[in-house]
Amino acid sequence: MKPRILVVEDETHLAQGLKYNLEAEGYKVSLADTGTTALRLLENDSHAYDLLILDLMLPGVSGYTICEKLRSIDDTLPVLILSARSLSEDRTRGFDVGANQYLTKPFDLDELLARVRNLLRLHPRKEPSHKNKTLSSKVDQIRFGRASVNFETYQVTVEGRDVKLTHKELSLLRYFVENQGRVISRQELLTEVWDVSGEMQTRSVDQFLLRLRKTFEVDPANPKHFLTIRDAGYRFIANPAESDQSTPGLDP
Repeated sequence: MKPRILVVEDETHLAQGLKYNLEAEGYKVSLADTGTTALRLLENDSHAYDLLILDLMLPGVSGYTICEKLRSIDDTLPVLILSARSLSEDRTRGFDVGANQYLTKPFDLDELLARVRNLLRLHPRKEPSHKNKTLSSKVDQIRFGRASVNFETYQVTVEGRDVKLTHKELSLLRYFVENQGRVISRQELLTEVWDVSGEMQTRSVDQFLLRLRKTFEVDPANPKHFLTIRDAGYRFIANPAESDQSTPGLDP
């Protein structure tokens, strides 16, 4: 499995350059361009990532605050601060809030990649013991709500009635099921389900999500299984009664 890196950087050209070069090295890269978005992603599931590359001067929430709050919920995710702030007090504060390494801009790409490799090697991630284990990484069938789905035979029923889904709808549903409880970004869905660049501007994800809601939700306008997390992505919950519904940024 490819190591997953979250890059938090508000300069679009730099973020895209980092994504391109890191993916060329075999990593899976997600981008966040505001501190608020980054913090929401990390608070929802910091274990979705193996490394955090973090700018300090961000819209919404500073990199210092993100790192400090991250360390209150996850003390194992390695953090590489990438900042134009070069004073010794800036570096000291970065380490004080929990950063593992600090690299100043402008930086040498080879040095950045070497630091990334070293951080991933020195801080391998382990699955948290509290993680939901009810679903395996590969799911062949599932029952949730009023529905029963067999991904091997393509049989789908809702309240005992046969339902026809397209291949893409089934692929999207399966990805949601196999990542139950985790916040999944639009970019990740485009990359993993549509096999296109996560930076492509398209409404396909939203359109397909609406179709799944119309098929499986009792009230599509107030979904219980297929949730939108504002500024972060989407989340599938098989058993809403067993899940914490206090997730911040929840949208219908």
